[in-house]
Amino acid sequence: MSRQLILDLPPLENFTRAGLIVTPANRLALAALDGWQGWPGGKMVLAGPSGAGKTHLARIWAADSGATVVSATALDDPDRLARHGAVAVEDADRIAGEPAAERALFHLHNLLLPAGRLLVTAATPPRDWGLGLPDLLSRMQAAPLTRLEAPDDTLLHGVLTKLFSDRQIAPPPGLISYLLTRMPRSIGAARAVVAELDARALAEGRTVGLRLAAEILHDTPDD
Repeated sequence: MSRQLILDLPPLENFTRAGLIVTPANRLALAALDGWQGWPGGKMVLAGPSGAGKTHLARIWAADSGATVVSATALDDPDRLARHGAVAVEDADRIAGEPAAERALFHLHNLLLPAGRLLVTAATPPRDWGLGLPDLLSRMQAAPLTRLEAPDDTLLHGVLTKLFSDRQIAPPPGLISYLLTRMPRSIGAARAVVAELDARALAEGRTVGLRLAAEILHDTPDD
């Protein structure tokens, strides 16, 4: 039976600044978040495609600012969250069309600002979310916007190198270049590829190399 590469593995838990590989794809966004004490109105929207590293940057910002991090779909107690003084709300675009969730984010925004700090992440700018609450849309559109580009080769190469090193795997010459030209272009996909290579090599008593990589990527769905 054909096996498929599972791309939705759990994210890494240790999203530290030391573990961030800085390239042109994320440098400007990192600088914008580092300037959090001077954000106009105390807020910032971080937009970027899935797998580009938004969660990693949000966790770095949270560590620096003392913020708590919460999914936009889990804003069940804005009053409690606001007492933290700084909050990162992830995937805000996913609550579009959900009146209760939109009202919760609107309430959190008003409780936090302007004295506190609010970071909101999403795949696209607020105008594209499809928000149904006009007051929330106007407040999100008033926030400064910084963009995180899709991972470039330099970033993905560094991520793959670190992932192999973390698993004490010495990739053979050409393997990382081979993966870069064939794997999905996301950090999550890089984690999944390396994890699958490691698991298959251990389970089948094989060497991590081009042949095994070709088998795994051949089974990867084209989504």
